Parts: sequence; structure tokens; C-alpha cells
Amino acid sequence: MAVTVVFIGKLSDLAGEAERHIAAPLTWAGLLDALDAEVAGAARDERTKVAVNGEVLSDKATLVAGEGDEIALLPPVSGG
Repeated sequence: MAVTVVFIGKLSDLAGEAERHIAAPLTWAGLLDALDAEVAGAARDERTKVAVNGEVLSDKATLVAGEGDEIALLPPVSGG
């Protein structure tokens, strides 16, 4: 079974897709291992936020997602 990972904004461009399904259960380390190096690097950026089922995590290392959960990677807001 799978977790849906949603790539928002520039992370979608880096990933080359809007979302990806990754085997559950999934931890922060497992997520980083499943991503391409460039996307994983962007996800590690302290300004990139991570939400599980719509709730933004205060500490990415606490990420635990199970079957049917959705993880959203939220890049820093840019523009002016």
C-alpha cells in the first residue's frame, strides 16, 4: 500500500510530477531515500515545510505516514 507525496510549486518542477505514490509506512528518512537527490535536497531545506494530511509538522524528523496518508512538500514562498 502507499502514501501519496504531493509536490507543490518549484518542487513539482524538480520532481517532474505533481505527486508520487511511495510504499507505506513512511518516515522522514524513508521519504528522503525515495526522492531524487535534487528533490531530497530541497526537502531538507529548513524553509521547506512538510504537512501530513493537511497538518504542518513542526519537526520533519517526526514524520510518520501510513497507508492512504498524504504528505505535502511545501517550498518557501517567493515573489514580491
